[in-house]
Amino acid sequence: MSKWQTKEQLIDLLCSLVEYPSITGSNAEIAIFEYLYYILSDQEYYQKHPEYLKLHPLEDGRQFVSALVKQDEASETIVLISHADVVSVQDYGSWGNLAFYPKELTQEFQKNVDALPSQAARDLQTGQWIFGRGTMDMKAGLTVQLSLLEKAMNGEFKGNLLLIAVPDEEVNSEGMLAALPVLDELKDKFNLTYKAALNGEPMFSKYPGDPAYYLYTGSIGKALPGFLCYGKETHAGEPFGGLNANLMISYLAKELELNEAFIEEVDGEKTPPPISLMQRDLKEEYSVQSPQAAVTMYNVLYMKQSIEDINKKLIQAAERAKKNVIDHYYKQASFYLDENQKSTFKPNITVLTYEQLYKAAVDRYGKEEVKRRQNLLMKQRDQGDRDFSTLLVQDLAALCKDITPMMVLFYSPPFYPAVSSNDDPFIKETSQYAMDYARQSFGMELQTQEYFTGLSDLSFVGPVSTQSSIQQLVDQMPIQGKGFNLPSNLMESITMPIINIGPLGKDPHQWTERLELTYSFEKLPVILTNTIHHMFRS
Repeated sequence: MSKWQTKEQLIDLLCSLVEYPSITGSNAEIAIFEYLYYILSDQEYYQKHPEYLKLHPLEDGRQFVSALVKQDEASETIVLISHADVVSVQDYGSWGNLAFYPKELTQEFQKNVDALPSQAARDLQTGQWIFGRGTMDMKAGLTVQLSLLEKAMNGEFKGNLLLIAVPDEEVNSEGMLAALPVLDELKDKFNLTYKAALNGEPMFSKYPGDPAYYLYTGSIGKALPGFLCYGKETHAGEPFGGLNANLMISYLAKELELNEAFIEEVDGEKTPPPISLMQRDLKEEYSVQSPQAAVTMYNVLYMKQSIEDINKKLIQAAERAKKNVIDHYYKQASFYLDENQKSTFKPNITVLTYEQLYKAAVDRYGKEEVKRRQNLLMKQRDQGDRDFSTLLVQDLAALCKDITPMMVLFYSPPFYPAVSSNDDPFIKETSQYAMDYARQSFGMELQTQEYFTGLSDLSFVGPVSTQSSIQQLVDQMPIQGKGFNLPSNLMESITMPIINIGPLGKDPHQWTERLELTYSFEKLPVILTNTIHHMFRS
C-alpha cells in the first residue's frame, strides 16, 4: 500500500517533516534523520532488506541517511540528494511559534492577510500555497524524493535509486562532505554505477515576479573570502596616534560591496555581486581605545572564473582601500594638527594573504612556535568555523606587529565549487526530455538554466566548471587541517553528471517562505517519474 503518492499524502508528509524544527546545529537537526530512518524502516521493502538503509554519523554527533532501492542485479543507479536542515526563524516575529506548522501558519496568515507583502497575499488567496520554514527549502524536494523512492520499492524503475539525505547544507555542507566516502563505499559494496545525481532543490526566481519554471544542469560556486584588518591602537583623545581597524574595514566595504568587477556572465546568466555577510571589530569590551582589529567576510559567487582570478580582484580591491585609508588619514589630520604637531605615526598598510602572513610569522618565531600557538588555540576552541578562522589570522597578525597595520586576505568555510553538466550529452538529452514531457503532458514550459543560484550539495559530486585548482583557496584557508578539511581528492573520485529538478516555491530564507502545491505535488512527481524512466533507458 502506497503512503506517499497522492497530493494529500505528500502534503501530510511534508508537514510531518517541517514539524521537526531542524535548524542547522540544533538537536532537532539530529532528530529529523532519526525520523526519516524510522518512516523508511517501517516500509516493507526495508524490513526485507535492512542492509540497504542506514544512519551514518558525522564526527560532531550529527547524522545522515542513505537509503538504497536495488532492482535485482541492476548496477545503474540514480543518486537522489536532499538536505533536511533549515535556517532559523527569528524573521517570523510574533509568528515564530507557528513557523514549523505549515497548515496552522497558513490559516493564521489568512486571518492576517493585510500583514503580508502583496505578492504573498495574492498567492495565499489562491489556496494553492502553503507557508512555513522549510516548505520550499528544501523539505518539499525531500518529500518528492521519498515518493520516488517508494515507487522504486514497488518495482517502478528498472534501475536503482539511492537517497542521500544530509544535514548542514545551510552552513558548511559537512553532511554532504561526510557522505562522499559513503558514496564511494556503497558503490563498491553493492556494485553500483552512478549514472547521475538528481537534486530536488526548489527553483529560484531570476527576478521578483519571475513566472518561469526552471530546471538546472549545474550549481553555482561560492567562496567566503575574509579580510582581517589589523591597525594600530590609540586613545580616543589622540586619534592620529594610531589607525582604527574600523576605518580600514569601512573602506574595504566601499570597494567590495556590490562590486561589479566580480559579476560573471556566462551565456546570459549572471552571478550576483559580492555582499558582506559579516563585518565587526574584535574588541571584547568597551573602552576609549580604538579597535585594533576588525574582520569582514564576503559572499562571492562564481561560475567559470578561477580562484586565482578571484584572489587578484580581492587583492586589487584591498590595495585601493589601502590608498583611500591613507589619504583619508592625512586629509583629516590636516584639519586637526598644525605644522608643529605632525604625528610620528605613519599609517603605512601592508596588504598580504594568509599564506604570506603565516610565512612571516614562521620567519620571525619559527615553525614549531607557530604550530604550538595554533595547537593551543585548537585545544581551547569554542568558536564556530568563521570565528575560529578569524582568531587564527588575528593571532598570527599579533606576532607580526612590525608589519602592521595590515589587511590580510583569507578564506573560511563554506566553499562550494562551481559545477556543470550543461555540455554532458546524457544530461542534455535528459533535460530536453523533461521539458518536452512537461509541455506535452501539462502544457507548461520548463526552461534550462546552467547554474542553480541558491547553492547546493551538487557542488561536491558534479563536474567542476573551471580547471582552476582549489588548492589556491585551501592555501589561504587557516582552518584547513584544524578541525575542517576540504577533501578535494575525494570530490574528484566520485564525480558524476548532475541535474536539479525541484518544486516551485517563493521567498527562501524569508518569513514568507512558501510552496506552491499543484505543480510541486501533482505535476512534478509525474515529470520526475517519467524522466527517471527515460534516464534508465538512455
